[in-house]
Amino acid sequence: MPLILDSSPSPSPPPSVVEISPATIRRREHHESDVVIVGAGILGTSLAVTLARQNRSVILLEKSLKEPDRIVGELLQPGGVQALKKLGLGDCLEDIDAIQVKGYEVIYYGKEVEIPYPLNAAGDDYDREGGCFDGEKNDSITTDPGAKRPEGRSFHHGRFIQRLRAAAMKEENISLIESTVTGTIKDGWTGQVLGVEAEAKDGRKDVYFGQLTVLADGYASRFRKEFIAHAPVSKSKFYGLELIDADLPRRKHGHVVLGEGAPVLLYQIGTRETRALVDVPEGTPSASTANGGVKGHLRNVVLPSLPKCVQSSFERALDDGKLRSMPNSWLPPSTQQVPGMVLLGDAMNMRHPLTGGGMTVAFNDVVMLRDLLSPEKVPDLGDTARVRKQMRRFHWRRKNLTSVINILAQALYSLFAANDPQLKALQLGCFRYFQQGGQCVDGPVGLLAGIIRQPFVLFYHFFAVALLAIWLVIRQSPIYRLPLTLLSTVGIFWKACVVIFPFIFSELRS
Repeated sequence: MPLILDSSPSPSPPPSVVEISPATIRRREHHESDVVIVGAGILGTSLAVTLARQNRSVILLEKSLKEPDRIVGELLQPGGVQALKKLGLGDCLEDIDAIQVKGYEVIYYGKEVEIPYPLNAAGDDYDREGGCFDGEKNDSITTDPGAKRPEGRSFHHGRFIQRLRAAAMKEENISLIESTVTGTIKDGWTGQVLGVEAEAKDGRKDVYFGQLTVLADGYASRFRKEFIAHAPVSKSKFYGLELIDADLPRRKHGHVVLGEGAPVLLYQIGTRETRALVDVPEGTPSASTANGGVKGHLRNVVLPSLPKCVQSSFERALDDGKLRSMPNSWLPPSTQQVPGMVLLGDAMNMRHPLTGGGMTVAFNDVVMLRDLLSPEKVPDLGDTARVRKQMRRFHWRRKNLTSVINILAQALYSLFAANDPQLKALQLGCFRYFQQGGQCVDGPVGLLAGIIRQPFVLFYHFFAVALLAIWLVIRQSPIYRLPLTLLSTVGIFWKACVVIFPFIFSELRS
């Protein structure tokens, strides 16, 4: 039998007096609901709660209700924190030993620059339609010294997920069921998805029906190939260690360490625990078997490049041997035209986790779907034509935020993992740009934080970095080499275009 978890009124009256709603009976006895959601992760669980609070009947399926143990999905940007509060789930960040995040510290060959989150000119509220901070798309930052700076949160991923699931279990309109979904059920004539097939832990097979089926089964989605044309592209992996009692250079900040290799991320996930994520591109020579594999790379290349105050805790964690990996994938968003089904979350759209934008995208997507699929706009989720129309609106309306986070993540990774002279020049230009302070910091980190939601602002700052990189190359070159230098600057500008424009075009594709 599958494990079915339903809420019940509290305090509970005697059994003879308990009233069970018709929708609950339909879910329990007939496995029928308004919505079937596959995946009780970040997006699936928050969407289930949101729809349930709109009086939709929801079946939420998850293959394992044990606390997840992952090395990503541990840092929520300020834009994600505010979306979570807007969904009424802000208390899920409590009692999990979450750490305040006030910005970033970028360390470039030992030199440090602080990048605090910018002062928020628009306050803490989002607009109803776009899920963004109030104001003119928030393309400006206040200079009021009394204004409050936004904060992110970092935490153990599994603890946060369990808090979200606990919130779902309190909702009368949700049945949370532990079962592995094995396939979709379709109408043989129209192709409409009617529900899913599933298998419980004891091997019993079952079916669940909904007017709308939401597939949100994560980065390793088993349904992606069936419903969208393009596959994720992964060119590197994050290798994760959990450091104990690490002494970070700047408290309550994420750290990005840049050197000869790919970037290293460091951020607290608990009072004593710090996550270290080391990006290792495919084919890295120092990570070959002959050089001791990935552990040899971490010990011989990464360890010496870290701040001295972190090295001892990093080495202890490496000696403990608890090294785990996660592919860093890129998957541009796409619309789906299959009636009765939508694909959401990492199953539909992924970006490099360098900027920690995944959960921010997910929660803001749910904020937007709450409006687009509200009972006022879509009274009947079985009206596939109306649902598909609203999902097309969703695809384009979300781009003010998601295109910024997607493009920024991929472009920034290209610079931070620089492996040729042109990218190295752009990497230096990026660091020098941050050193300028003011809008040279507030703009980029406002984009990263999910506060500034203007794609043109990203375009402006990226090419400002490129022009600064070109100026640095010209200034450092002897006058007699000027012709060759000018030629190399053309290469730098071309490389900047090669980096960013493919990601821009991927966002314009439907």
